[in-house]
Amino acid sequence: MIDTSRQGLKIGIVCYPTYGGSGIIATELGLALAQKGHAVHFISYDRPARLSADALNVYYHEVAPAPYPLFDYAPYESALVSKMVDIGLYEKLDLFHVHYAIPHATAGYLAKQILHDHGRHVPVILTLHGTDITLTGKDPSYFPVVKFGITHSDRVTAVSHFLKGETIQKFGIQRHIDVIYNFVPSRHQSPPPEVTRKIRQHFAPNGEKIIIHISNFRPLKRVEDVLEAFVCIHKAIPSVLLLVGDGPTRLSLENKCREYKICHRVHFLGKMDFIHALLSASDLMLHASESESFGLVLLEAMASGVPVIATRVGGVPEVVDDGKSGFLVDVGHIDHMCQRALQVLQDAQLYNQMSQNARKRASAFHIHKILPQYEALYAGVLEKAKTLQ
Repeated sequence: MIDTSRQGLKIGIVCYPTYGGSGIIATELGLALAQKGHAVHFISYDRPARLSADALNVYYHEVAPAPYPLFDYAPYESALVSKMVDIGLYEKLDLFHVHYAIPHATAGYLAKQILHDHGRHVPVILTLHGTDITLTGKDPSYFPVVKFGITHSDRVTAVSHFLKGETIQKFGIQRHIDVIYNFVPSRHQSPPPEVTRKIRQHFAPNGEKIIIHISNFRPLKRVEDVLEAFVCIHKAIPSVLLLVGDGPTRLSLENKCREYKICHRVHFLGKMDFIHALLSASDLMLHASESESFGLVLLEAMASGVPVIATRVGGVPEVVDDGKSGFLVDVGHIDHMCQRALQVLQDAQLYNQMSQNARKRASAFHIHKILPQYEALYAGVLEKAKTLQ
C-alpha cells in the first residue's frame, strides 16, 4: 500500500469557505495535511475562513464564474469543474477531497471524467457533513443529483454513524460509507490566562457565569430556545449570554431580547474566525438544535473544558457523554435545559468533574488521531487507482 505519511501527495480540497462545520473541518484538515508535507490546493469561491495566510504547502484557487448576459445566475458548478480540471492537470493532483455533496460531488465526478480524457486518473473522495443529506439533499430538486454523486465517488465518508445511517436510509445507498469523525484542530489551544481573565472581566465584571452559544442562527438551530433557557437561568443566578454567529433569525432574537428586557445581559458578537479565547472564558455551552449530524462547536467547547447542555439529536450523543461531559435534553424542553444548566453551574464539585470529563472526551477526537484515518483512506484509494491505469 502507498505510504502517504512519507510520500507527500498533491491534494485538491473543494469546500465552502464559510463558517459552517464543513468549511471549518475541510480547512483544518487541509492545514494538518500540509504540516505533514502534503501539498494542499484549496478550491472555492472565496478564501476559506480559517485558512492561515502563513501556512506552508497550501495554495488557494478562486472559482470565479464569468458573467454573461444569457445567465440569470452565474453557472458556479461549471466554473468549479473547469477550475478542478485546470488544477488537476497543471498541478498534477493525486486526488480530490470534496466536502459537502451539493454541488461538489457531481463537480468531482465531471472533473474526474474530463481529466480521464486527458490521460489522468484523479480519484474523488466525498465527505458528507450533514445538511447536504438531512435537509438540502432530500429536496426533490437535488435528490437524484446527490444520490448520483454519492454513488459515483471513489470513496465516501460521513462525520458520524448517525449521518451514515441517514444517507443509507434516505437515498437507498448500498455502497460502503466510512465513518471518520470531525476533530479538534491542533491549533485549538488554551490562550494565556491573562487573556481569559481579560475576557471574563469584560463580560462578567462581577463574577457572573458566562454562558455561550455558537451557530449560524438558522431556524433549525432554535437559538430562541437558548435565549429562553438563559432567561430562566438568569432568574436563578447572575449570568450573561454570549451569542456568537449570525443568520436569518438574529433579528427575531434581538426583538425577543428587548421583549424580555434582558439585552444588557445578552451580547451578540457576530461571526468570529477563532472562538478558542471566548470558550476558555466561558462556563457553559447551550445548544438547542433540532438537527445535528455531529456538533463541532460542542466538541470545541469540550476541548476547552466547557460542559455542554445540548439536545439529544442526530450525532450529538456520539460526541457528548450524557451525564459525564454534559447533559442531553429533548428538543424544545427549555425548562429541562434550564434545570440541567443550573444543576451544573450551582454544584462546584459536579462542574469540575464535568469539565475534566469534557477535556478527556474531546481528546479522543484530536486531529492527531483522525488525520491518520484520512491518510489511510487516501492510500487505499490511490492503490486501487493504480490498478485501473
